[in-house]
Amino acid sequence: MGAGRAGRRFARLLTGRRRTGLVSLRSTFAVSFAAVTAVVTVLVGLLSYTAAARLVRVDQESVFDEVVQDLRGEVRQRSMSPQDFSSSAPGHDLVRPARTDVQVLGPDGAVVDPGRPGLPVTAGDRRIAGDGTAGTMVQYRDVGVGSDVYRVATVALGGGRGAVQIAQEFSDTEDLLRALQQRTLLLMAAVVTLAGLFGWWLARRITRRLVVLTDAAEDVARTRRLGIQVPVTGYDEVGRLGRAFDRMLGRLAQSEEDQRRLVQDAGHELRTPLTSLRTNISLLRRIDELPPGTREELVADLGQEARELTDLVNELVDLAAGQSDAEPVRRVDLAEIAEDVAVVARRRTGRRILVRASGDTAVQGRAGMLQRAVTNLVENAAKFDRDGSAAIEINVAGPARPGVVRVEVLDRGPGIAEDDLIRVFDRFYRAADARSLPGSGLGLSIVREVALAHSGAPFAVRREGGGTAIGFTVGGVG
Repeated sequence: MGAGRAGRRFARLLTGRRRTGLVSLRSTFAVSFAAVTAVVTVLVGLLSYTAAARLVRVDQESVFDEVVQDLRGEVRQRSMSPQDFSSSAPGHDLVRPARTDVQVLGPDGAVVDPGRPGLPVTAGDRRIAGDGTAGTMVQYRDVGVGSDVYRVATVALGGGRGAVQIAQEFSDTEDLLRALQQRTLLLMAAVVTLAGLFGWWLARRITRRLVVLTDAAEDVARTRRLGIQVPVTGYDEVGRLGRAFDRMLGRLAQSEEDQRRLVQDAGHELRTPLTSLRTNISLLRRIDELPPGTREELVADLGQEARELTDLVNELVDLAAGQSDAEPVRRVDLAEIAEDVAVVARRRTGRRILVRASGDTAVQGRAGMLQRAVTNLVENAAKFDRDGSAAIEINVAGPARPGVVRVEVLDRGPGIAEDDLIRVFDRFYRAADARSLPGSGLGLSIVREVALAHSGAPFAVRREGGGTAIGFTVGGVG
């Protein structure tokens, strides 16, 4: 069947990528999540560390510069000697902040009060110690004292009285920053690792329903059963895909069932005329032995059976075409379609055909299918009211309710038995009193298919005074 092949092709399309596409999707999602997290974490970590290190260094340098500037201001305002800065002298003037070392030099640059640890004295320091201007200064960066690194400033006391060396230790600060850097790197590595694990877990959670959908597709490909249920929940894109896949399988299964039933019913209906044809063809071999009257009846039977077979095949083709969505949807006026059908029916049957229209009779639909449905109704009325003199009426009314147009054909024929009203739209069904008339029993079945395809429904009722009102409603096609 066409629907079965379409379902199997779709299933192979889904399942053919399970081992590659789905796994790749999960891995890609996890790796992408980890990569984005890693980039963000590294950027935040680096920016945070850089900002923190800069603040610490600036703060340390600011404290040191303030001490040096206070010292220069002090020696400029007052005449001070090296003894004023001795650490052993009570009430000495210099405040020593944390990690700050002070060493006092005499007029000749000799160390009068050593620092702890002692600071190196250079030629420049000795020159500053003998300088006559108070507050003259020389600075040194990255001075090694033992295993530590200091920043050193030497300030002259003026008048050749000596100088004071102030040193601030920076190695502890750098050690602290290196420890902070290491911890930041460890934290970033931990965050990236956790992000990768979380991304993998999230990818598994998201793709779990895709795995269920893929399993269902594999079952369809393996068992060729289209009527399976797809257990997918949720209202996101995956949930919508699962429900769409479930509806698609349902439509394909229904289409396959309709095709199978159509073939079975058609085969059943074709057996009778084919059997009659074979019988009459076998008689043709002895046609010379038959009397002239029998020969004419035989030829007439062959012609009638051939016409019935042709009509049956044509209606089967129309029924199959009625289930197709190939015809484009456009806005059509059912009143105009009824007028066109009436013109053709008058010419074919010689009967009076009246068309009555009221309201807005335009709908969104497939014009060819709708015209075939109205034609079948008129031909059915003419067939069962062959000798009638009353006109066949086509009533088109819209809207019967919002968005719905009603089409009905009225005749004054023998009518339809009450028990047959609910079955006249079944395929190949023919009422007991109509089995002697020509026809295949597919005309009204085509009407039902067209109505259902246009969000409507067929109907048939007995008319007061005899005859039948039979037709369908149309809701349109989106």
